[in-house]
Amino acid sequence: MSSLATRLRVPVAVAAASALLAGCGAITGDQGGGGREVVASFYPLAWVTERVAGDGWTVTNLTSPGGEPHDLELSIDATASLTEADLVVYLEQFQPAVDDAVDTNVEGATLEAGGVVDLQPVADHSEEGHAHEEEHAEDEESHDHGDLDPHFWQDPARMAVLARAVADELAALDQAGADTYRANAEELAVELEALDREYADGLADCERDVVVVSHDAFGYLAGYGLHLEPIAGLTPDAEPSPAVLADLSDLIREEGLTTVFSERLASPAMAETLASDLGVTTGVLDPVEGLADETAEEDYLSLMRANLAALEEANGC
Repeated sequence: MSSLATRLRVPVAVAAASALLAGCGAITGDQGGGGREVVASFYPLAWVTERVAGDGWTVTNLTSPGGEPHDLELSIDATASLTEADLVVYLEQFQPAVDDAVDTNVEGATLEAGGVVDLQPVADHSEEGHAHEEEHAEDEESHDHGDLDPHFWQDPARMAVLARAVADELAALDQAGADTYRANAEELAVELEALDREYADGLADCERDVVVVSHDAFGYLAGYGLHLEPIAGLTPDAEPSPAVLADLSDLIREEGLTTVFSERLASPAMAETLASDLGVTTGVLDPVEGLADETAEEDYLSLMRANLAALEEANGC
């Protein structure tokens, strides 16, 4: 992709953009600011962008509520919306269809989140020495995330970094609004830093620190002293091997765990079966990759706080 300065273009007409966005999820209904459009590829990126952009932009989330972001396939209209957007915010190697569309169709400004946020290695997810870590590494060979964990939005501090980067991109496109975008980003950063402190304080003194989750979307919570043990790999549909399930069963018994977490937007069957076999309960830990139908009125902050409450209860904090 060329630099931002060489990728700026004249915004499209509002009527044309509205038609092109049919079938995508608009996260804000305000269409002020001369019809400027941002397309974000999935919910956390769209939420940050909306908060920073304010009322002067229309922000569209390509992944509608109830959709699994990993499985996103772009319609002709959705591809056109990417082409016509003033700015596209996305994460490389998370949604292959979006990567392909950006590479082949997008000539406007883009912000690739992995280029501004410090992504941690996948190997950081699990406690060193747990026997099934190598099994997961083998299972994930077909899912190329560049050996980096893409789920950075589980860390509020990294979301604050993204907010400031979005402000810079919007300011380059609309210099008259630069101060507003940067002020919005700083206001959001304060909220995210407060959430970060809530996690640090809430998980500081727990009876247990091992958490069994549905898929490997929670590795950044290791920064709060947790050891995350996923049933599946980096994508929810990755199948765990029998050896992984056996190791997890042993781990749950040895650590005295009370809860196995499933998630929204993916089948809970594997987590429920594992919990039932061991006589423990199931809970829901939302990866906040997208909104489910039942959480369509929630937002990133409320979902993250619900996750914190679930972790505190399960771990005896």
